[in-house]
Amino acid sequence: MTGPVRVLLVEDNPADADLTREGFAAGILQVELTVAASGAEAIEYIRKRGRHSSATTPDLILLDLNLPGVDGKAVLKEIKQDVELRQIPISVLTSSTAERDIMQSYKLGANCYVVKPLDFRSFQTMVESLEKFWFGTVKLPRAATAQTVR
Repeated sequence: MTGPVRVLLVEDNPADADLTREGFAAGILQVELTVAASGAEAIEYIRKRGRHSSATTPDLILLDLNLPGVDGKAVLKEIKQDVELRQIPISVLTSSTAERDIMQSYKLGANCYVVKPLDFRSFQTMVESLEKFWFGTVKLPRAATAQTVR
């Protein structure tokens, strides 16, 4: 990929958002990280509404399931049911190890499911692994993310 990669982190826990930011900062790519602190804000961002009208379409979404108000499953469902948005890969990044959450996330279209590590070093390693996988191993539809979404 040329230029910075754009990641939308949907996370209501400021400490986890900071750990994710630090993990990407330690990586080899230039990552433009945007944090949405709620499901409603994530939807506003991805749909480019309100204060997010000039938002860029992310190359990857990291989505927590446990969010205030509109939860991560509702965000996942809305994005993956939209023809113009569904190509954006979504990695569920959550503390839940419940089989029900895992199954439902995949049924709703999650591209992967990652359980947040509890310690700092493991968290950084996980973020580095996500960076290497999504931006080093797989081929993403960059041209598709450049389009204007509603």
